[in-house]
Amino acid sequence: MAEIKVPELAESITEGTIAQWLKQPGDTVEKGEFIVELETDKVNVEVISEEAGVVQELMAAEGDTVEVGQVIAIVGEGSGEAAASEPAEQKEEETKSTGVPAETSAPATQEAVEEAPAAEEQSSSDRTIASPAARKLAREKGIDLAAISPVDPMGRVRVQDVEAHSSKPAASAPAKAEAPKAAASGASSDEESGRIVREKMSRRRQTIAKRLLEVKQSTAMLTTFNEIDMTNVMALRSRKKDDFLKNNDVKLGFMSFFTKAVTAALKKYPYVNAELDGTDVLLKQFYDVGIAVSTEEGLVVPIVRDTDKKNFAEIEASIGELATKARDKKLSIADMTGGSFTITNGGVFGSLMSTPILNGTQVGILGMHTIQKRPIAVGDNIEIRPMMYVALSYDHRVIDGSDSVGFLKMVKDLIENPEDLLLQG
Repeated sequence: MAEIKVPELAESITEGTIAQWLKQPGDTVEKGEFIVELETDKVNVEVISEEAGVVQELMAAEGDTVEVGQVIAIVGEGSGEAAASEPAEQKEEETKSTGVPAETSAPATQEAVEEAPAAEEQSSSDRTIASPAARKLAREKGIDLAAISPVDPMGRVRVQDVEAHSSKPAASAPAKAEAPKAAASGASSDEESGRIVREKMSRRRQTIAKRLLEVKQSTAMLTTFNEIDMTNVMALRSRKKDDFLKNNDVKLGFMSFFTKAVTAALKKYPYVNAELDGTDVLLKQFYDVGIAVSTEEGLVVPIVRDTDKKNFAEIEASIGELATKARDKKLSIADMTGGSFTITNGGVFGSLMSTPILNGTQVGILGMHTIQKRPIAVGDNIEIRPMMYVALSYDHRVIDGSDSVGFLKMVKDLIENPEDLLLQG
């Protein structure tokens, strides 16, 4: 018999939430096979079984918070068939000893009668075919999967089906019958009428909210803005993108240009690549740039390592790989720790201008925005140019205004003259 414990996750993470059990009691499990998915503050972690056998007992339910080292399941010897047959054998023994079938050996209590529909509903929900993301969303919204009508002809419930079901008006019920329920749950009349839908925040969303609030309260954050004429970099990308894809098997995007420009500017303005530790400033001698990626559960920031040593193709490949892992919930703790600066691109959602918030202990973050054609004075003429607003948020306790403005101006100059990036190494 083996105990499944919550493994060491990371130095700063001591607990997680049971997102989904991949095995149920009576299921066989092989050594090294995933048995449960944990949701932590940063990433989802799949826990394996160290022994082969049968899942005997689950010590925590989906949605429960568990701590590192806590026993969450028991795996024993045997087969799934043997484990499934135990209840039947137990009932047979009870029949022999009492002369009465186990099901009728005691009168049904009122509690048992009331719990039966709930148990039946839970069983029906468990039998429903659904994606892990859909199950999680349904659990957070308090929706029975069995009540959802999927669009998939195979009957698989997806996130879109859960969202569509949750947007339906709630069925009205007699006021007298619902009044005690509303009082017990603390729900408002607007909630009971369906005018307001209460939704529990996921662990990750709670953590994001907490961290952002901490940054706002513990830093002297300011933001400086500039705008970039994207004409030259767009022309260069248009000329080279086909050859770039052919030679490197990866598309040439704008992120590699901005990452290289940021890296060059960090070298010239080292205090933007720093961290405040009490009364000490830690000047980082490496360039690990975080690239913000939007996922279903919120924004995550995986790290592109050593951007000063990577070429454009290597940066584009790293960004693509990390973005895919983020959306597939396959990021590891190592993928998201140790960054020295962050780039976030609200332009992919159409944002024209925004003020990005600092990421953790970093003292600088660059915000990119949508490219929009605007009339610009070029010499003595007015021309229509593709322009992008950029924003640098920074911790004024570490970075002076001259450094922040100089940093952003250097990024602007390098993007407007992309050939100069080659001279920056």
